[in-house]
Amino acid sequence: MYKIEPKTYDDYIRAITDISQAITSDLYLEELLKLIVMVTAKVTGVAICSLWLIDETANPPKIRLKATQAIAPEYVKDRSLNLDEGVVGFVVSNKRPLTIKNVLRNRRFKEKEMARKLGLVSMVGVPLRLKDDKVIGVLNCFTSTPHDFSETEVNLLTAVANQAAVAILNTELMVKTRVIQEELETRKLVERAKEILMQRMRLNGEGAYRWLQKQSMDSRKSMRQVAEAVLLSQEMDLK
Repeated sequence: MYKIEPKTYDDYIRAITDISQAITSDLYLEELLKLIVMVTAKVTGVAICSLWLIDETANPPKIRLKATQAIAPEYVKDRSLNLDEGVVGFVVSNKRPLTIKNVLRNRRFKEKEMARKLGLVSMVGVPLRLKDDKVIGVLNCFTSTPHDFSETEVNLLTAVANQAAVAILNTELMVKTRVIQEELETRKLVERAKEILMQRMRLNGEGAYRWLQKQSMDSRKSMRQVAEAVLLSQEMDLK
């Protein structure tokens, strides 16, 4: 990786624009994370770019490797660290970037054997930070030759990381919204199917619901699919 010249600022602006456009797209989270690391690696020319996200569902919370453009088996394996562990833990805990000239000589860097195999030397880790100062993950960039990351480089990578954080949050909110909408639609369908069964089979509400549950288990279909079948049957009878 070389020092950033003014003419290459445009590349970073394009990277931020690409990620910004993803905010309003229908990309799934996995696709978005892949886009972020691919764009960042292309712009910076680093050997490996990786993205880690905090998993708050774990107890205690962990930070997990979620995306990389690397194809080396040693790197793409499932990896996770505690929030106070390693380079990513330091970046998360301190909410600020960290640069390392030689990862093999740095006590915070935990995966020295992997770095030797892949020929990784220098790195920078920047937090994925939202406007409320909440850190949701870390963006790491590694070089295969010794490199001093300049303040300008770190600032530009920070801008990319912050835009990525917004895109990730937006995508997660969109997914949650879709799930909620699907749950509401399913509930409405089940209620309509229950009403039909109550009339047809002279069941009470609880009995109709149990009938739907049993059909769901016996047929290995979702409650929504069974409810839709009942509604379709009713429509066919009315024709």
